[in-house]
Amino acid sequence: MFFDAWRKHRERLPLVGMEAIVVNVMLEHPEYHALLDDPEQHMERDYSPELGVTNPFLHMSLHLAIEEQLSIGQPPGIKAGYQRILNKCGSPHDAHHVVMECLAETIWQAQRHNAPPDGVAYLACLDRHR
Repeated sequence: MFFDAWRKHRERLPLVGMEAIVVNVMLEHPEYHALLDDPEQHMERDYSPELGVTNPFLHMSLHLAIEEQLSIGQPPGIKAGYQRILNKCGSPHDAHHVVMECLAETIWQAQRHNAPPDGVAYLACLDRHR
């Protein structure tokens, strides 16, 4: 999805569905543009934590997850929590990165405990970043 949307953007082809949102996320990350320009080299690359390299696809996917949460208002309270963080940060991208820390922690805890994500803990984490 990322490589296809990026190619369409670069070729000035019409974007459909989520592609416009995906491209907007990619445009906020110029450090990934060279990677996106070379799918043959990077599509199957391993980004395991042991390598000490951030997985760009995970990072961009978390941005997309936050966009989706905000668009549907789930979990309840996410929009207000995001707005408080946005008011403090001043930039949507910076606010996403703060929310992303909480989302990643929530996902990690859910996986660790083999349980569904804890929306209450997620929102509490957002509140701590006021």
